[in-house]
Amino acid sequence: MDWRQLWDIASAPDNVPIVGMIPLLAFFIYLAWKQARANDRLIGELETNPAMAKTHHRKTWPFRPGWQKEVHVWPFLLRIEFLAAIIVTIILMVWSITLYAPLEEPSNPNLTMNPAKAPWYFLGLQEMLVYFDPWIAGVVMPTLIIIGLMVIPYIDTNPLGGGYYTWKQRKFSIGTFLFGFIVLWVSMIIIGTFIRGPGWQWFWPGQTWDHNRLIYEVNRDLPDIFGITSNLAKGIFGAIVVGGYFAIGGFVLHALFRRYNPNDYRRMSLLQYSIMQFFLLTMVALPIKMLLRLMFHIKYVWITPWFNV
Repeated sequence: MDWRQLWDIASAPDNVPIVGMIPLLAFFIYLAWKQARANDRLIGELETNPAMAKTHHRKTWPFRPGWQKEVHVWPFLLRIEFLAAIIVTIILMVWSITLYAPLEEPSNPNLTMNPAKAPWYFLGLQEMLVYFDPWIAGVVMPTLIIIGLMVIPYIDTNPLGGGYYTWKQRKFSIGTFLFGFIVLWVSMIIIGTFIRGPGWQWFWPGQTWDHNRLIYEVNRDLPDIFGITSNLAKGIFGAIVVGGYFAIGGFVLHALFRRYNPNDYRRMSLLQYSIMQFFLLTMVALPIKMLLRLMFHIKYVWITPWFNV
């Protein structure tokens, strides 16, 4: 195990932001969870009072005597922002002095880096190139992410939890966000930084990055496993598999959503519900496709002359 190499990777100027992002992300999730639990306990107490149960969390936010209900812009908010700006400026100055800028020699087409990695904020997209066609991973997926973020206000029918931290009142929304951001984005940045080595091969933490390493793995398409050789048959088979995933997954999601989130289910229109199901099933499809490739060496499921999934 070459743990010194792991330290070299983690301490590289390019990777310092990622290393710093992990504890900051954990800290702010804990901070939000702590405040959400405090509000949820207060909401539970207020719900036992019949006189307050109808309005305590709809027209205002949970409030307990002693909690700060308002933040005045001057001088309190501006003072906090000014101190935060000074602290961030000091951190950036120390950072720029102690770490060399990750600048390299001029580009040489005869000598490329191995591994050649995108900036940390694009590593998730680069990791998706392993599992999808380039135009799907580089164009379709980012477009769906942007459109999905745009439609959130239009499909969110839950009137509760606006303006304050809560888990009890917005379990589905917060859980979906954490799944999309932590599992589908941050985790792929970590994989691209610490796991992917020379040749974009998979190296576990502590495993030496061997530039001469060769992996003899046969990647097959799903139709090949069933002995399907015709291009037309592969396209039809893949369409049936993908369509079946969305159909069966839609029924499963419908049953779970209707059982565990009945209030939102009753408030949503058919269009809102269909859009929510499509985007959620598309999100779940990404880790499924990753597992198919990493565990079973299945490259594509749906093969056509125009695109491969």
